Amino acid sequence: MHLEITDDFLNRLQISENLQAKALKKAKEGYVIALLEAGEISSGRAGKILGVSRLDILEMMGKWGISVFDDSQDLEELKQEVEQAESILAHQDS
Repeated sequence: MHLEITDDFLNRLQISENLQAKALKKAKEGYVIALLEAGEISSGRAGKILGVSRLDILEMMGKWGISVFDDSQDLEELKQEVEQAESILAHQDS
């Protein structure tokens, strides 16, 4: 699928510049959030692209119905990840 929205097309719609800007901002946000959900970019990278903080990205993810947690992990994988983090923290304190 190819989607192209040209200035000429938008001008023919006779939509105000303000509304065009809002619509384009939402379209860009949706595109970036879709890349984030697919794992193609990180939340930090998404924030840089959209010019917002990582916290703002986390809030956007909630708004778009995307979990901030990796739902693909099973309980054993999550347990191993926690153990690795605890081990790293224990070595830093030594």
